[in-house]
Amino acid sequence: MNIQFKKGVLELFVLSMLKQKDQYGYDISDYISQKIQISAGTVYPILRKLKDEGLVTTYLSEQSAGPARKYYKLTDKGMKRYDALSYEWKEFITITKFFLED
Repeated sequence: MNIQFKKGVLELFVLSMLKQKDQYGYDISDYISQKIQISAGTVYPILRKLKDEGLVTTYLSEQSAGPARKYYKLTDKGMKRYDALSYEWKEFITITKFFLED
């Protein structure tokens, strides 16, 4: 898949996953990488940016085995960003289909 396509939609993928439930970085990265080819560290800068912008918060969850995991939770501001990006993406798909129709 074209790398520019991926760059344009990865933030939306991450927000979409966090809309469903709180998750930690590895789960997000692993799930996305099962659908499209991304390197292991691709998601973490996105999560850091989302946190810096106040779109997600983090908390630590103790595990019975191993170290505590940092979970990411979507904020109200993050939900608004998700809604806006989702709307824009759907518009983009509609326009793209228009140009690709024979």
